[in-house]
Amino acid sequence: MFRELFDAAPDAMIAVDHAGRIVRANAQAVQLFGYADAELQGAPIEILIPNSVRERHEGHRNEYINSPRVRPMGAGQELTGLKRSGEEFPVEIALSPINTPDGRLIVAAIRDISETQRARQALVRARYDAFITQIGQLALAAPNLDAAIEHIPKLAANALSVAAVAIVFRHAQRRALQVRSAFGLPDELFDALPAVLSPPGASGRPFAADQPVVVTDCAEGTGPIDATTLAAAGFASAVLVPLVDRGDAMGTLIALSREPRPFDHDAVHFLQSIANLLGAAMQRIRMEEQLSHAQRLEAVGQLTGGIAHDFNNLLTVISGNLQILEAELADRPQARDVIGSALRAVGRGAELTRKLLAFAGRQRLVPSACDPRRLLSDLDGMLKRTLGETVMLEIACADDMPAVYADAGQLEAALVNLAINARDAMPRGGRLSITAEKRHHADFSADGERKPGDYVVFAVRDTGFGMPPEVLARAFEPFFTTKDQGKGSGLGLSMVYGFVKQSEGYLTADSQLGYGTKIEMHLPVAKGALKKAAETPSHRDSRGNETILVVEDEADVRGIAIAFLRSAGYSVLEAEDADAALAVLARNRDIALVFSDVVLGSGMSGVELAREARRQRPGLLVLLTSGYEHTALDGEGNRADELQLLQKPYTRENLVAAVRESLDRSQA
Repeated sequence: MFRELFDAAPDAMIAVDHAGRIVRANAQAVQLFGYADAELQGAPIEILIPNSVRERHEGHRNEYINSPRVRPMGAGQELTGLKRSGEEFPVEIALSPINTPDGRLIVAAIRDISETQRARQALVRARYDAFITQIGQLALAAPNLDAAIEHIPKLAANALSVAAVAIVFRHAQRRALQVRSAFGLPDELFDALPAVLSPPGASGRPFAADQPVVVTDCAEGTGPIDATTLAAAGFASAVLVPLVDRGDAMGTLIALSREPRPFDHDAVHFLQSIANLLGAAMQRIRMEEQLSHAQRLEAVGQLTGGIAHDFNNLLTVISGNLQILEAELADRPQARDVIGSALRAVGRGAELTRKLLAFAGRQRLVPSACDPRRLLSDLDGMLKRTLGETVMLEIACADDMPAVYADAGQLEAALVNLAINARDAMPRGGRLSITAEKRHHADFSADGERKPGDYVVFAVRDTGFGMPPEVLARAFEPFFTTKDQGKGSGLGLSMVYGFVKQSEGYLTADSQLGYGTKIEMHLPVAKGALKKAAETPSHRDSRGNETILVVEDEADVRGIAIAFLRSAGYSVLEAEDADAALAVLARNRDIALVFSDVVLGSGMSGVELAREARRQRPGLLVLLTSGYEHTALDGEGNRADELQLLQKPYTRENLVAAVRESLDRSQA
């Protein structure tokens, strides 16, 4: 009866003796494993098991034979059979001890569950996909990194049916690991986990692996992490997936199970997908923050530029009236002293507006090919006197450094500003280095700030206090300063930012509390050869008797210009806007020069007025003035030799000299 049931069973049936040798196999077993019946008879049962687990199976077999019992195997775990062809396949096994006249045998009923497992895997993968979709939506909608990772550990733990999941990042400032989000993590492990993932000598870096790692037995303590600490906290197995940002390992995603678990390919792939989503979310969030920062600076720059323009008009009126009073009260020394003090204050106000305009990108630059080596050499002595003995200054520049295309004066001012800021960050002294090097970038940066090409990079590094992220994010905004009241205007770095951006370069800043600050100015390499700066011609006699038309919408500013020109002997006509100016020009053919503000309120601008006036009267001289240094004068098809610009606030000497120069040039 036993033989009949054995042979008729729908599953593969194999009987094994106490030595682990096959004594009988039914037809289903022969068909399943691909052996002939004669090949199975007397063979060790281990020939049906993959090589990797044969030794372990022998130990389990001996234990079972010593205490046999009915035992189903394969439910909730992965068992694998081996065919004669070498193909491995998943199985479920039921073991039963049978007493026969020839002694006790162990009968194994074996079932191929390939199709069942495929169906089960399909369900598991569909479940993982649903969780990935949910996690992806959270990551894409999150406004910042903390919001992106807040709910991920709980979702991942539920998907994997594990006790705990944690996301560990490398701290941007301290360069140490920290748990940023976790679910199910015991309190004692929350603090200990960074040390578990960062072995001694790793300097705060995550475990040294660029691929997922599965720890099947934490108690063994082997592998790239200190798994014994996990075992002490009650966890039997773990899987770790590196979090990579722009090729650099910056954290770890770890799942912990309290039951022994091998974590199959699907589970590891699920965690890898989460890691990829986190990487993409971090890049998106970073780019959005950079864009928001750039837009904020642009908005502040536009507001700042407008304020500077209006302020320059006010300074022009104040300065002009003070100069008129100074001439009338020349015989009163006490009055001259008061007026001189007020004029010096006007000069400081003009310098303030220049810094504001530099940040706003509306400063008129005169770029040319500059020699970085010579510029840094000239700065060396001046900075050593300025910075003091407690600051060790190091300046380095290669002999073959190419020329940089920038305004030499503004570049020098930017480097001085950065050096002064560095000195202020080192009240007890320290090391300050200023270096120049050439770099080539083949493509655009992610935020679009950097264009492809060759750059000269001026790097200013200090060993000062450093800045936390929230301060670094606002460091280039105008009027933002961490210095005590009265000790800084907050315009130094904003001026540097505006200068670099206007010079078609870009700026990078890196700072860590306790480790100092590094700021790099990336400026384009000059394509032409080095040129000497043109000398400014001097004018001994700026007086004249020509007729000048003054066009200015601000009545007080217009009055100052008229007074200055009349005091130099010129005949002056006036107009408050472009339409009135064209009407005056039509009536007066003896007008030799038009002196106009660029911004004339509603209607045509000064540039448009100049174009129309010259259309009606070819060869008419035009001198423009503006509270901006960078105006519509640039970029509208006007060459520098066609339209001249006088910056506000101007002095009497500035105005009459500029007028005389324009008139003399036309007569030459």
